[in-house]
Amino acid sequence: MTRVSSKGMLRGAVLVLAALLLPACAGLPTSGNVAAGLELGESSQDLDFLPVASGPIKGSGPEEIVEGFLEAGITTSDNWATAREFLAPGLQRTWRPGAGVSIDVGTDTRTITSTVPEEQVEDAGSAEVQVLLDLIASVDETGAYSEALGASNMPFSLERMEDGEWRITEAPDGVVIDEPRFTNVFAGYPLQYFDLSWSRLVPDMRWFPRRQSPATTVTQALIGGAPSDWLDPAVQNAFPADVQLAQDAVPITGQVAEVALSRPATSLDETTLSRMRTQLQATLRAAGVAVTQVQFTVDGRSLDAGVVDVVEPTPDVGTLVLQNGAFGRIVGDEISPIDGISAEIAAIPQPIVSIDLAADDSRAAVQLGDRHVYLVGEGNLDELDARQGLIEPSLDPYGYTWTVPAGDPGALQASGSDVVAHPIANAWPTASAVSHVRVAADGTRVAAVITVGKQRWVVVAVVVRDSAGIPIELGDIKQLIQIAEPATGLVWLGADRLGVLVDPSSPSLITQMVGGPGATEAAPADAIAAAGARSAAGVRILGATGDLFAHAGSAWREVASGVSVLATRVGE
Repeated sequence: MTRVSSKGMLRGAVLVLAALLLPACAGLPTSGNVAAGLELGESSQDLDFLPVASGPIKGSGPEEIVEGFLEAGITTSDNWATAREFLAPGLQRTWRPGAGVSIDVGTDTRTITSTVPEEQVEDAGSAEVQVLLDLIASVDETGAYSEALGASNMPFSLERMEDGEWRITEAPDGVVIDEPRFTNVFAGYPLQYFDLSWSRLVPDMRWFPRRQSPATTVTQALIGGAPSDWLDPAVQNAFPADVQLAQDAVPITGQVAEVALSRPATSLDETTLSRMRTQLQATLRAAGVAVTQVQFTVDGRSLDAGVVDVVEPTPDVGTLVLQNGAFGRIVGDEISPIDGISAEIAAIPQPIVSIDLAADDSRAAVQLGDRHVYLVGEGNLDELDARQGLIEPSLDPYGYTWTVPAGDPGALQASGSDVVAHPIANAWPTASAVSHVRVAADGTRVAAVITVGKQRWVVVAVVVRDSAGIPIELGDIKQLIQIAEPATGLVWLGADRLGVLVDPSSPSLITQMVGGPGATEAAPADAIAAAGARSAAGVRILGATGDLFAHAGSAWREVASGVSVLATRVGE
């Protein structure tokens, strides 16, 4: 028997709504002391609502039992206790819901096939049920999110129990959640890892059930955990492998996270302890946990851990443009020049195609009308790359300018201020073309829009550097999203999101999380370029006639005109 599941046909689950605070708060506890309510100034409209499923209904057949079991994946409390009610006693003990999440298009797209026709259910003692899912993504056991497009078949075995009710005897580990409700059930938390120089922190997005305490969840993931495979070659964890959590909870007392560690922590040196505290504090704050510090203990005794200095992201500096021959920041209706560099850019005799400004404003990588790439600053205009077909360059925080011909992705190179070009190995080996490249503000990740076969993909990879900090190689590709139309812009929107401007004929802006889902909105009708910011709200769009647009709620507002180049800044 074959049928397509729908919400209207669902008899194995009844939905109710349970309020759950956004991840900026501590989550909805299931035990413990009374929690504080909304923060001062926080609106009750900022609440998410978590759908909750019911257990099996008496008399349900095999298909309804499987359908109800899948629906119960949205209810994570007590280790998916509701979902276990659909399982036979033996499977209740061995089923592992935390093994991962399959994210499909929606409940109404699930096709259920049973070996027992409906008219024979009353006489049958066992049944096999197949569920065909239309997948869009998955989350693995560590909380790492990956796009997983395509059909997937999920098998179930069922038997009639002694009381006459059907229960599942064989089922895959993990749960299934439809895409519209995934972010109501799971929250994304950016774990922080050090780069290889111990000077910058790099986010690694993970997804965990919202009902879990964020403080405990992210601490458990960081201590004894490991970076995602694609990120691992370029980051490191300050917590040694033999140091573990000594208890399963991380209480917060007076905005101090109290973290009990195993005894090997007592032998750690001051630098390691300081890095551990810095890394965990940054992770907790990025997860929305209100902490001022982390206090490590071993057997109830405090460890003296300081903090280490890390390079903080540069603040937003406003919108950088070339307007009527003047380069600088837009301040009201005027252009505020940048000392030194504005005059040097204005003095360039050729038309300017693109400008990428260094973090300290001392230099800029520019592409001129001849399509060659130059480095301007400190009184010099040095040609870095004169190859044919170059795309717009990207500066990294270490002062290297990344360039590549559109039709030869493997020819990626990075040139220092000494005008020496360094080839980058393993640059998208399966790609036939590349249209955009942007290095992140941490210098550890690079995003790109590449063509593989006939498909266009937005991807990221890590940057592997030698002991002198020279980029020498890219790590393995992590695919983020496939796009159907050409991209006209690629920018960073903070540390863990990208903005992708696509489709010149009917422009739209994709805000894509690195390690999470994305969202799409309409862009101004004649959009041709974008500039990033430290948040998605700060993105700027340039129109073909020189009009500049900024977000005004859900709409776009014109903020300037006569702009010939919308400039970018390192890491944006």
